[in-house]
Amino acid sequence: MSNNKISYTEKIKASYSPTGASIYLGAGILDGQTIAEAEVNLPLKMMNRHGLIAGATGTGKTRTLQLLAEQLSDAGVPVFMLDVKGDLSGLNHAGATNAKIEERAVQLNKPFVPSGFPIELYSLTGKLGAQMRATVTEFGPVLLAKILELNDTQSGVLAVIFKYADDNKMPVVDLNDLKKLLGYLSEGDGAKEIKSTYGSISTATSSTILRKIVAIEQQGLGGIFGETSYDIEDLFNRIDGKGVISLLNIADVQHQPVLYSTFLLSLLAEIYQSMPEAGDLDKPKLVFFFDEAHLLFNDAPKAFLEQINTIIRLIRSKGIGVFFCTQSPMDIPESVLSQLGNRVQHALRAFTPNDVDALKKTVNTYPKSDFYEIDKVLTSLGTGQALITVLNEKGIPTEVAATLLTPPRAVMGPMAAIDCEKLMQTSSLYTKYQETKNPISAYEMLTDRINEKLASEQQAKAEEEEKQQIEKENKPKAGEKSLVEEIMGATITRQIGKEIVRGIFGMLTGKKSRTTKSKGGGLFGF
Repeated sequence: MSNNKISYTEKIKASYSPTGASIYLGAGILDGQTIAEAEVNLPLKMMNRHGLIAGATGTGKTRTLQLLAEQLSDAGVPVFMLDVKGDLSGLNHAGATNAKIEERAVQLNKPFVPSGFPIELYSLTGKLGAQMRATVTEFGPVLLAKILELNDTQSGVLAVIFKYADDNKMPVVDLNDLKKLLGYLSEGDGAKEIKSTYGSISTATSSTILRKIVAIEQQGLGGIFGETSYDIEDLFNRIDGKGVISLLNIADVQHQPVLYSTFLLSLLAEIYQSMPEAGDLDKPKLVFFFDEAHLLFNDAPKAFLEQINTIIRLIRSKGIGVFFCTQSPMDIPESVLSQLGNRVQHALRAFTPNDVDALKKTVNTYPKSDFYEIDKVLTSLGTGQALITVLNEKGIPTEVAATLLTPPRAVMGPMAAIDCEKLMQTSSLYTKYQETKNPISAYEMLTDRINEKLASEQQAKAEEEEKQQIEKENKPKAGEKSLVEEIMGATITRQIGKEIVRGIFGMLTGKKSRTTKSKGGGLFGF
């Protein structure tokens, strides 16, 4: 072995030989030769410092995700992964060897031992796995505004709706709740109620938000909002000591990248809010792989980016590691990229001026190397090879190493459809999330409020009509005399009245009134 290779091997060993548990990534490559002794390992305790897996299409990023997930599972660490095409379900079955795998095993001086791993299948529609849902409240206004593609004004209105619901203890579970709140607060009594405290909501803005909500429903995606919402505790399961690999299959919603990428972030936010502080651990509690990460950041508003940045910065203290997977490091905002301590960079292509610019910027993110011209290495890596630098156990970046990656041990492809169906039907989580619940929420509460007001108005109206009817019935008809008038008009009443008047007149004048006597000589015949 040449002096250069000896020096290289010693430096790689010094950088990548942790004292604690680690993940074996592969062996270093120098001058086109794989040096098996120059093992490249990633300390388990540093995986909560987050990471980046990048590279052009077809360079092996998905297989890198797979080999990381396999070894994490072996170490008892649960994993959550986005399965973009449904081809990670093969993790459940042991792989089979072939000539290429045997060749790589020889180069790495590591025997290939096929193995399957426990998996759980999920989907956002419930068709390809257990239904993953979240309530609208759990999503929050910032993430929901991203899904609905709202502008700043519309996002502000959405924030007002959430604030009103929170202040009035109204759970917003599904899109029906949100639509009911939107209609109530933009017109009628609701609009009057919020005017002084929250401000008015214009009909135009309300109508625009409503149309975008309906568009989501028409695409059959409204089902991701509701109960039973996903319980993040189900992400931390283990079977026979192995961490369960949870796969979210998005093959049937690939046309809605903003939706599923934002859903993943909401899940991550829920984990952050729910998990207790963990401090420094020997291994992470969960590793979250965020595939197609560029979709998360495309045209993202400032508030959205700030929320991502905060979650990534703080969630590591909860024992959670997050790895972003994308084509170029430039797809990740600088504020987030700076927090990703572990880098696995597959080949980059420099076909266009933008590619060349991205390559230069990527080179600047790597430590200086005595053994590689980083720009040349990045454009010449083959499939299954990557340029790696990670954090050692002291948090110091390791020596840059072009690496031949170890092959995954499970099937590198999708599970047979019949096996997927069997796995789903026997899963307790599939049963748990299959049924949709409809708890008392904003829709029912506002409906009751509106109905009570309507009933009160109807009762008041009925009472007024009854009062008017009574008055109408007691009022004499035209040409009829009242009871008093009838009494006063009677003959005897008139006679008595005359006598009373005469008596009063006689008292005033001193004269006696005349009295008619009967034949008996006295009044009334006495």
